[in-house]
Amino acid sequence: MTYTGTVTVGGPADVHELAKLIITKVAVGPMENNAYLLRCRDTGEQLLIDAAAEPDTLLGLIGDDGLAGVVTTHRHGDHWQALDEVVRATGARTYAGRPDTEGIPVPTEQPLDDGAELAVGVCRLAVRQLVGHTPGSVALVYDDPEGHPHVFTGDSLFPGGVGNTRGDARAFEQLLGDVEAKLFAPLPDETWVYPGHGADTTLGAERPHLGEWRQRGW
Repeated sequence: MTYTGTVTVGGPADVHELAKLIITKVAVGPMENNAYLLRCRDTGEQLLIDAAAEPDTLLGLIGDDGLAGVVTTHRHGDHWQALDEVVRATGARTYAGRPDTEGIPVPTEQPLDDGAELAVGVCRLAVRQLVGHTPGSVALVYDDPEGHPHVFTGDSLFPGGVGNTRGDARAFEQLLGDVEAKLFAPLPDETWVYPGHGADTTLGAERPHLGEWRQRGW
C-alpha cells in the first residue's frame, strides 16, 4: 500500500518503505503525537524517534528484534511520556539535543550537537539543531542514497509553519532562520517532512510560504 503519513491514535501504523530504511509512523497519546520507528533493512537495527506515549503500543511496534536507541526531539513532556518504560524494556541508548537534556527526566546518555551523526545500521542520520520551539530541539535528516532526503522535525516544522514560539518574536526569528538555513537551503523540494504531530509534508509544498510565515510572525 502507498504510504500517506496519515495516522490516528488507536489506529494502525503507516509504513514508508525505502531502499535501505523502513519508517513506521504511529500516533499515540492525548496530544496525538507521532512516533517513528526506523529499521535498517541490511542489519535489522532499530531506532525510535520520540517515545511520546502508550509504551505498549511502541513496544509492540519494536517487537522482538530489539531497539538500539531512542531520540527525543525536544524536552516537552508530551514527547517523552513513554521513554522510561521503553528504555527499561529494551535497554535502548537515549539521545536528545544537548540544551534540552536537563528538561527530560530520563537521563540522556548521548547529548546531540548540531552536525552530529547517528547510525541506524548502515543508514546515517544527520543532526540539525533548530532553536526556538525549545533551546535544544533537533531534526534528523536521512539523505536516502537511492532517493530523496527525509527529515524528522519534531515540533520545529509542520505543514503550514514552524513550531509554536509562544509569541516570543526573537524565538520565532531564530526558529524560522534555523529552519530556512539548515533545512530549506540545503535540501531539495522532494524532501519528505515527518513532524511531531499530524500529517506529513514536503519542503517543496512549504517553501513558497516562507515569506508569509515571516510576515505573520508565527
